[in-house]
This record gives sequence, structure tokens and C-alpha cells, in this order.
Amino acid sequence: MKTNKINIKAIVGTLSIALFFSLSSCTKDLERTPIIETTGDAIFSDFKNYPNALAKLYGGLAHGGQEAGGGGADISGIDGNFSQYTRQLFTLQVLPTDEAVIAWNDGTLQTIHNMTWDSSNEFVAAMYYRIYTEIAFCNEFLRNTSDAKLTSNNITGADLTEAKYMRAEARFLRAQSYYHALDLFGNVPFVDETYLPGSPTPPKRITRADLFKYVESELLAVANELKDPKTNQYARVDKAAAWTLLARLYLNAEVYTGTAKYADVITYTQKVIGAGYGLKHNYVKDGNGNIIGDKGYPELFLADNHLNNPEVIMPVAFDGVHIKTYGGTTYLVHAAVGGKMPASDFGINGGWGGLRTTKAYVALFGGAGTNDKRGNFYTNGQTLEINDLSNFADGYAFVKYKNVTSTGAEGSDGPKAGSGDFVDADIPLYRLADVYLMYAEAVLRGGGGSTTTALGYVNDLRKRAGATPVTTISRDFILDERGRELGWEMTRRTDLIRYGKFTTAAYLWPWKGGVKDGQAVGDYRNLYPIPAKDLVANPNLIQNPGYN
Repeated sequence: MKTNKINIKAIVGTLSIALFFSLSSCTKDLERTPIIETTGDAIFSDFKNYPNALAKLYGGLAHGGQEAGGGGADISGIDGNFSQYTRQLFTLQVLPTDEAVIAWNDGTLQTIHNMTWDSSNEFVAAMYYRIYTEIAFCNEFLRNTSDAKLTSNNITGADLTEAKYMRAEARFLRAQSYYHALDLFGNVPFVDETYLPGSPTPPKRITRADLFKYVESELLAVANELKDPKTNQYARVDKAAAWTLLARLYLNAEVYTGTAKYADVITYTQKVIGAGYGLKHNYVKDGNGNIIGDKGYPELFLADNHLNNPEVIMPVAFDGVHIKTYGGTTYLVHAAVGGKMPASDFGINGGWGGLRTTKAYVALFGGAGTNDKRGNFYTNGQTLEINDLSNFADGYAFVKYKNVTSTGAEGSDGPKAGSGDFVDADIPLYRLADVYLMYAEAVLRGGGGSTTTALGYVNDLRKRAGATPVTTISRDFILDERGRELGWEMTRRTDLIRYGKFTTAAYLWPWKGGVKDGQAVGDYRNLYPIPAKDLVANPNLIQNPGYN
């Protein structure tokens, strides 16, 4: 059991700001008064309640509901495990790319990889409503921690200082969800804490360019208000998290606004790099003390990846005993195991036979069996070609997360100790390797910085992975290197869009566009549709082009 992270287990059961939302309409959700067992005024009158209230905001990224196993779903009309934040982010960011296919035929799930989704797709809707559920959580916290509220509640001294840090964290988490809305949906409804639940006026629509400005302004503000890098509790954000998300925002600014901001990418990646983070290493030595290997990369994704990890800037924390969800890493481990893969090697009771990868992704590593530890493919009983998406044996399995510690022990809920259902591994939402690659790409796109430094960062990653160092780098090489380094870390769709390769014929992978060899699709699919039900509920909204 992990003990050095924010007490997210406190959100299970009676919750301080437990909001329950309906899939029928985001508009109605945003107008709704939170359903709480005690009023917000009573909760926020006592500072002792603030940590649990804040835990709910972080818990919104890990849990899909108020009970273990996804029960008491925050969003009605869809299972709390299906709608879990990172599970749906994975669905929309990874499944439509070369990185993954899935065997299951749940609802409209196959339309995601085939890139044939429409505005009634329940998985697209689940991500949309999950984003706005998190925003509503954050707005409620911010509404109750204004300067006026803190004064009226007599929050003073050290409590006041900490409350303001918490408020900055809530602003970051709201900005992060709006970033996801910006990236995935474009022009969306907008509310902040001044929009009161129960308002008869539906939320206004904000354009993508204006939402970019809002997210940017919020991140710039909280970058001055959050705790210094590496000084906050594990799994809570600090200034480095704000700088990293700013770098991501600026890296894609040309897509979002039409104006490139690569110099700003250099500025904020340098801030993170200079903040004391380092790559995760675990060197293997021979009998003479010579380094013969490095286990640092695979250990980033194990059950004890919260320990001795200088690389992770912001994780989404999971715990097999206290955070029992079938989303998160529980999903990423179980769904990726099937066929002849021994479940015990992954610290679980059995695989779900769902997720594999495509031959295009395998080709990024030069095929299976290379020395690059990042290309860890299970091939026994699996074929490289995918003839049948519903057959787990079609396509190599990709080994990333495990419910096993760096010492080989099972996670806290492994088959020997518990049920074998739930996984301990945290998801590293932002880590230094990504920052290195953002810096390198920004240099190559004319943002300034040093090509020599960028090359050094890239080779640091490759040497850790056991890959051959390179002497030159290009923009296309960086795209491929991001695929190798950050596979299944929910960046691939955004990266491919930035390079003009997500919808076009410039890069094809199996079953892109719903055909075996892949085909181009309409560029309108660079954005997901606004859910049809929300368009009906909110006359201020306009559907994204290309969708009904």
C-alpha cells in the first residue's frame, strides 16, 4: 500500500463535494446544484475538511464514482469504470492511432480506431462529460475558497497559506481539463466559479482560440502561486506541472490558434529541466562494477513507480487497495493481457484480452526483438498482421504497465495478497522525458535553444532504453521518438495532428479509416464532435464542422 501520496481514499464513501451528473446534457450538469450530504458552507467553514475536498479534485482523475469498483458513478448513464478520466483519455488519444487496437465490441468502441465515430458516440460523450464533471468539481472548490470566503470562515495563519496553495492547485486542475476540452473538442461551453449552479442561462460557447488564451492565462497565474517544484506532496501539482502543461499548450499553439509559439516552448521546458528533475535510472552492473544495462525505463511503469522516481512531474495516483477502479492502470494492465500471456507475470488474476498494437507502431522500433526496451512486444501466439480486430491474437501485445514492483513482488492487490483485480501503478501524466522531447522539437521548429543540447537529451533517452545513439535529429525523427518513448501515455493523437499525419494519407496504419491497410479520413476528424444531446440542451453551442 502506498502511503506517501494524497489521501484519495478519503473520497470514497461520504464526499465533501460529490457531484452527480447526467449524460443527457452537460448544460444541465453545469446548471445543477451539487448533491452533497452537507452544505458547502458547512464544509468549508472548517479547514480540516479542505484536504478531503481537494482530494476529490485529484480523485476525479482516478475514480469514476463515489464507491470502490466504479460504483456511485459521477456520470449517470454510463458505467463509472468506462467513464474514468484516464481510461477515456486513453480511448480518444491512443485508440484512433497507430499505437493500439482493441478487440472488444462494446457499443461503438470499434468506431474509435476505425475513425468513424459520430456525435452520438457514447465514448466520445463520456470523455466530454468527464471533463466537465472535473471542471464542476474545481469550480465548486474555488467558489468556496475565494478570499472573501476564507476571511468569512476565519481561515488564518498557516491554514490560510495552505488554502491558497490548494486554490492554485484547483485552478491548475480546471485549466488542465479545459486544455483537454480545447485539444479534443475545440469550441466548447465555458463556465468558471462565477457561474452559479441553477442559473437559468445556459453556458456560453467559447472559441478554441479564446479558450487557448484562458488556459494560458490560468497556467501563467498559478505558475506563480503553486508550491515550488518538488516541494508538494506526492501526486499534487507544483510550479513544474504548470510549466510542463504550458509547454504542451505552446507546442500545439499553431494547431489551436494558427500562431506558432515554439520560443515559449523553449522557455518553459528549460524551466522544468532546471528545476531538479532527472531521468529514472536503475543501473545493472557486472562483477567488476561496469554498467551493462539500465532498468530505469520499464520501472517507470511498475507497481512501485511512486518510489525513487526523479522523473515524474505529475502522476495520476492509483492504489490497488484504496483506489479500486477498473479504469486507470487496472484497465491498462488487464486489457493488454490475453492469449498465451501469463497473467501472473503482470501481477494480476487474468487478462481481459483487449489491447494490442499495430505493425506500424512495431516498425517504429525496427520490428520486434530490438534492443530498445521501449519496444517491448509479446509475440508468442500473436501475429503481426491484424486481419480481425476482434481477435486478440491478431496484432502484437504491447507490454507497458505491470502490477509488479521493481523487486518482483506483486502489487498490494495481487493474486497472492488480494483479489488480483486492481493495480498499484501510477500513470505519469507529465515526466521529464516528454519535456526533453518537447524542447528538441521546438529547437527544430525554430524556437531557439541549442541543437547540440537537444541531441544530447534525445540520446540520453535512447541510451537508457538500450537504443543506439544518433548523430543527427529531424522533426520527423522526433515524432517517431515521441512514439517510442511515450507509447500509450496519451499524447499520440495530438502529436500526429501537429505533424499533419493523423487524418491524412501521409501516414497510414492498419485499420485507419476502417480498412485493413489504412486510408485517409476527413480532416474534420482532427476534432471530436460535441455530443448531440448537448447541442439540443444548449442553444449557444455549434457542432464542429463535418458532424451532424
